[in-house]
Amino acid sequence: MKILDVNNLKKTYTTRLSSNKVEALKGVTFDVNEGEYVAIMGESGSGKTTLLNIVASLDKPTAGSVFLDDEDITKIKDKELAKFRRDNLGFVFQEFNLLDTFTLEDNIFLPLVLAGESYKEMAPKIVPIAKRLGISDLLKKYPYEVSGGQKQRAAVARALITNPRLVLADEPTGALDSKSTDELLSLFEAINAMGQTILMVTHSVKAASKAKRVLFIKDGVVYHQLYKGDQTDEQMYQSISDTLTMLQTGGDR
Repeated sequence: MKILDVNNLKKTYTTRLSSNKVEALKGVTFDVNEGEYVAIMGESGSGKTTLLNIVASLDKPTAGSVFLDDEDITKIKDKELAKFRRDNLGFVFQEFNLLDTFTLEDNIFLPLVLAGESYKEMAPKIVPIAKRLGISDLLKKYPYEVSGGQKQRAAVARALITNPRLVLADEPTGALDSKSTDELLSLFEAINAMGQTILMVTHSVKAASKAKRVLFIKDGVVYHQLYKGDQTDEQMYQSISDTLTMLQTGGDR
C-alpha cells in the first residue's frame, strides 16, 4: 500500500542580495510503499535536503503535492503542523539533536510529553524499544555520558516511540565512526524488517546499499533509481557507486 506520494514537487528560492531565483526542486515525483526502506542520494546542492524538509513539513513547496496516506501535508495549517509531525513522523538527525540537560530516557519521552501523555502512559512504551536498541541500561545517563553511537540509538528510540507512519533520517551515520555506523545500519534493517517505513537522505554509499531502493536526485529532479532486489549489499554498493560516477560524468541513465 502506498504511504507517501510526492507529485511534481517544485521549490524556488529567491536570493536576498540579488533577487535571483534558484530552483532547488524542478518537478520531483515518486512514491513510497508501506514497509519500504528508501535512500535518497545526490551531490550537494542537488535538492535532496530541500526534498526531505518538505516531506517533513518543515518547509513548503512552491508547487506540487505531498500526500502521507490520504492527507496533503502541504495544505496543513501552520498551527496544526507540530501535532501532525508528532503523530505521523519520526526524525533521526546527523547530530542527534538530544538535550544535554535531559537523560536519554527523558529525551526519548519528549515527543510523548509534548503530546500530553502522562508518565503512566509513556513508561511501558520505552521498555521494548530500549531493549531492541540495546540501551536499557543507559536510560538514566545524560547524552554527554555516552558515545556517539549510543546517542544515535537514543535518537532512533525517540523517533520510534510515537509509532510513526514514516521515519525520516537525515545523514544518520554522518557523525558516527565505522563501528557505530555498522551497528546503526543493522538496527535500521531490523526496524524495517518489522514493518517500519524509512526514508533516508545520505551521502554514504555504504548506508544507501542497505536500503531496498535508492533515488538519485540531480539538478532538482529524480534522475535515476535503483532497486536492490536480490543483490547483496556488496553488489548494491557497486551499483550505487557506478550510478554516482555516471551522474558526476554526465553519462546517460
